[in-house]
Amino acid sequence: MNEIEIRKGYVPGAIGRVVELHGTYYHAHWGFGAFFEAKVAGGLAEFINRYDDQRDGLWTATVNGRVEGSIAIDGAHVTPEGAHLRWFIISDALRGQGVGNQLIDAAIDFCRNKKYPRVYLWTFEGLHAARHLYEQAGFVLVEQHRGAQWGTEVEEQRFELYLT
Repeated sequence: MNEIEIRKGYVPGAIGRVVELHGTYYHAHWGFGAFFEAKVAGGLAEFINRYDDQRDGLWTATVNGRVEGSIAIDGAHVTPEGAHLRWFIISDALRGQGVGNQLIDAAIDFCRNKKYPRVYLWTFEGLHAARHLYEQAGFVLVEQHRGAQWGTEVEEQRFELYLT
């Protein structure tokens, strides 16, 4: 059996693979196109270029060295906004095996250890499995509106988790 490994920090190929996972999943299930994939690629590249291990976190779930899931904490604007949870994705190969919970737990534990007062994320209505994981971790929906920040109009949602 292939062992799933959760790793913190950049691993070679992670940027391309995380972008690929987002691009293929959101195209297949939501019809998102090149705008979305390019936005993920640009945002993730910018994050990695300014990555500070003392402030930020990136975790990948790998199987035989291949990235099959990810989550990140962007701590660049902790004050006043909070830490930003980003790029949470699990491949079809690992979905439903508890890897999502492991990644979310790692990200939240990191924020607690850094004494970040709040963690927030943006998502959209209809991602029921992800929402379940967020709510199970203690996130609450604090804002919802129509928007197109991902290149397609959806019902955007902001979730927050208060740690202090």
